[in-house]
Amino acid sequence: MARKNLIEVSAAESAAPDTATPMTATRPLAGFVAPTVRSTPIGGITKTLGSITQKFERAQDIEKQLAEGQTIVELDPAIVDGSFISDRLGIDAAELAELVEQIKSHGQQVPILVRPHPQDKGRYQVAYGHRRLAAVRQLGTKVRAVIRELSDDQLVVSQGQENNARTNLSYIERALFAVRLEERSFSRDTIMAALGVDKAALSKMISVVRQIPVELIEAIGAAPEVGRRRWMEFAELAPKSRLKDLLALLSADNCRAMSSDQRFQKAVEIVSRRPDKARAATGAKVWVPSDKSVSVTLKTTAKKATVTLEASNGPRFAEWIADNLGDLYEAFRKSEKETTGD
Repeated sequence: MARKNLIEVSAAESAAPDTATPMTATRPLAGFVAPTVRSTPIGGITKTLGSITQKFERAQDIEKQLAEGQTIVELDPAIVDGSFISDRLGIDAAELAELVEQIKSHGQQVPILVRPHPQDKGRYQVAYGHRRLAAVRQLGTKVRAVIRELSDDQLVVSQGQENNARTNLSYIERALFAVRLEERSFSRDTIMAALGVDKAALSKMISVVRQIPVELIEAIGAAPEVGRRRWMEFAELAPKSRLKDLLALLSADNCRAMSSDQRFQKAVEIVSRRPDKARAATGAKVWVPSDKSVSVTLKTTAKKATVTLEASNGPRFAEWIADNLGDLYEAFRKSEKETTGD
């Protein structure tokens, strides 16, 4: 059957699935100036016979609308993939929960920017809006998006500029993003445009990451309160020969429960110790119950042992131990006699 009336101007069509609506916001998306929107309103998509034909017609119609003006469409999050290059060290669970509630209450006010997936036809790839996409996925609704044909360079510039505008990436996340772009052979000009920095600032960013093993940065996390100077000082303190021990300590449950800023400070404290003390600390034993309500860390040296109790039940558990030291010591003595015969 011949295609007809692909784009109809009709009030009834406004309720059709995958609705596309013209953008009225004056804020340019991804640094691109929005083209003048045609005076003729663009409606929905008429149905055709057969599910395969219908999908084809709808895809063709979206392409036509986008070619005529900057248009917001609704996409199934299941067909939207993340950027080919990460700019974050994870998404903070508390911030994501807050964003979910905002979208649930007020709707998704700002669309994400995607491009047709370069390798997987019928799918899309995010330029920016990863947190909004994650929130919408949790809500089980469609995601509002602008689709643009973007080269790899245009995508990373859009990705970086949006994050700069929102100022929600930490210094080390931006520096790591710069290094990842450089490792993918993007030019320094493209990287500077993406991050909104000059050549000197970019060189310092790359220098920081080059001096600190990436796995250590990832173990610490975004550390939003920590700037370039403190990361540089940390780089000078952190010998690569002790990387394995440092990663083991930062991976312990009591450290994972900390914020990334607290983990950074913990890492600084560890690498600031004298080598003999640092080596002794690496022998620490950690015990955590299944409910993770308390974390017990035992550190021993030739002359003393230190027990640290952390997490929500740590203080109460410490008080209970203090109140029952007599019984605990008797149990210890009994165990010693059974083991040694003394």
